[in-house]
Amino acid sequence: MEQSPFIKFEHVSFQYDQGDEWALNDVSFHIDRNEWVAIIGHNGSGKSTIAKLMNGLLSPQKGEIYVDHILVNEQTVWDVRKKVGLVFQNPDNQFVGTTVVDDVAFGLENHGVPREEMIKRIDTSLKAVNMTDYYNHEPHRLSGGQKQRVAIASVLAVQPDLLVFDEATAMLDPKGRKSIMNTIKSLRDTRDVSIVTITHDLNEVLFADRVIVMNHGKVLEEGKPREIFKKQEELVEIGLDAPFVTQFSKHLKVEGITFEKEPLTHKEMMDELWKFHLNM
Repeated sequence: MEQSPFIKFEHVSFQYDQGDEWALNDVSFHIDRNEWVAIIGHNGSGKSTIAKLMNGLLSPQKGEIYVDHILVNEQTVWDVRKKVGLVFQNPDNQFVGTTVVDDVAFGLENHGVPREEMIKRIDTSLKAVNMTDYYNHEPHRLSGGQKQRVAIASVLAVQPDLLVFDEATAMLDPKGRKSIMNTIKSLRDTRDVSIVTITHDLNEVLFADRVIVMNHGKVLEEGKPREIFKKQEELVEIGLDAPFVTQFSKHLKVEGITFEKEPLTHKEMMDELWKFHLNM
């Protein structure tokens, strides 16, 4: 029996103010349980609007959104938010506690989690993001990457079924971005959880199961990362740069170097170059 989607958008349209252009225009897609979906697009393409609609921060003017078979509306929004955790671009916007442990505990207190269970969840969540050594640290003394990991721990502690990362690495340096992406990959490997990463950085979507490309409030393309990156020219046309490996592969083809499989990562590139060398 085919599994039903965990998230379903059905002909969803949204505009921030009456008379404005539609931020989303007749958008339909689904996200399955335990699936990692990357939503990419240029600024203003509608991807962050999707994140806020998923957990009821915004409500569509047209269409319907379902989370685990629950229609998202004013009556169900708090049930939905238990299932969908949202990590924002700026972790400072999510901090409410004076220490790391206070911040992670805040959401649990709001959900009425018993103290013994709360302590277990705090320890487990901080361990998952490698922040147990910062238990009593003040959030404002942490680095950008550390702050973002605490923000992730705070969401993890509530144990949502879906984690949404809305441009969660945009304000970080390359080292911080790599750290957060490794954290997300680790969560995927160790927990039954659906993941949505919303980004304009195509290097961050390589490990997703599926990619949704947004353009001017509409779904432009859907497919696996390898399928999407074959359409370099289309991505560039809508303001997205192809990942370095994909661009390098294109230049090598011009020089007559072809591959059996289009590489996505540096390791795949090295493997394909070695195969090409052996076949010369």
